[in-house]
Amino acid sequence: MLLNTGDVERFEALRPRLEAIAYRLLGSASEAEDAAQETFLRWQAADAESIAVPEAWLTKVITNLCLNQLSSARVRRETYVGEWLPEPLFAGDPMLGPMDTVEQRESVSYAVLTIMERLSPNERAVYVLREAFDYSHREIAEILDLTEAASQQIFHRAKRHVAEGRIRTEIEEAAARRVVEEFLAAATSGRTEPLVRLLTQDVVAVGDGGGKIPARSKTVEGALAVAKFMRGLFTPGKAKRAIIGGTAELYATVANGVPALVAVVEGRVVGVMCLEVTAEGISACRNQVNPDKLVRATERWAAAGNHGEPLAVPF
Repeated sequence: MLLNTGDVERFEALRPRLEAIAYRLLGSASEAEDAAQETFLRWQAADAESIAVPEAWLTKVITNLCLNQLSSARVRRETYVGEWLPEPLFAGDPMLGPMDTVEQRESVSYAVLTIMERLSPNERAVYVLREAFDYSHREIAEILDLTEAASQQIFHRAKRHVAEGRIRTEIEEAAARRVVEEFLAAATSGRTEPLVRLLTQDVVAVGDGGGKIPARSKTVEGALAVAKFMRGLFTPGKAKRAIIGGTAELYATVANGVPALVAVVEGRVVGVMCLEVTAEGISACRNQVNPDKLVRATERWAAAGNHGEPLAVPF
C-alpha cells in the first residue's frame, strides 16, 4: 500500500537511528543503508495505521533483517581475502548513532566492532540494543522473540566476551590529533626506535584490502615487528602511488571514536587507519584500504569541507 506523507516522514525521522543499529550489527555502512531501505519497503507494505509503536516495529524489522544478514555474512567472511575490518565512520556521521555515554562510544569503536565479530548473531543484537541504545530487556525480548531472562543472560555473556577483548580508553579530539601527529612523525622518521616507544609491547597491526588493495594477509604482532612494518608502509614509492592512484595527503581526524589517520588522493579517501590508544601507548593500528568500504568515508569527507593543511605527503 502507498504511505501517506506523515508515514513517510515518521520513517525518515527514525532512519538515522535504524541505520545506526544496523551499522553496529553489520559493521558495514552500505549494508546498513540497504537494511534500512528494505525496512522502509516493509513499512510501506504494512498497514502503518494499525502499528501502535512504529519505532518498536521498525526496530524489530531491521534487527531481524540484520540477524539474517549476519548469518550469511559469516559464510562470506570465511572466504574473504585477508583480514576483515568494519567500514570506518568519521566523527559526526549520523550512522554512528548515540555517542553520549562511554558505553555508546565504545560500542561503535573499531576494537569492539571487531570483537563483536566473534559473538553469535543473538549476542551481538542483544549487546547493541542494550548497551548502545538502552532498550530494556523486556523490549529486547519482544524484538528478538526471546524471554526476558534469556535476554539478560545473553547480554551478560556478550558483555563479558567484549570486556575480555578490549581496554577502555577515552581521548579528546585535540589529544587524538596529537597522537596521530606523533605516530606519523615516528613512522616517517626512517627509524624504528621512535615508533617502538609509542607502541605497547603487544601491539597489533591489521590491514583490510579486501583483495583489491595489497594488505598484509595476517596480523602483525609486537612493537618491533609493527614498527618495522609501519616504517615500510610509510616509505614513499612510485609503486604505492600507482596502487592508490596518485599522491596521498595525510590528515589527522577521529573515526569510530578513536584517533585516525586519513589518506586522501584528490578528494578520494584511500585509507583510514584507526589507532587504539591505552595508558601504555598505541595498542592497535587497524587500517582500512578496501575501496568498497571507503565510499561513505569519501562522501562524508567531501561534505565536511575544509580539513586544514595535511600533515604530510609521504607517498
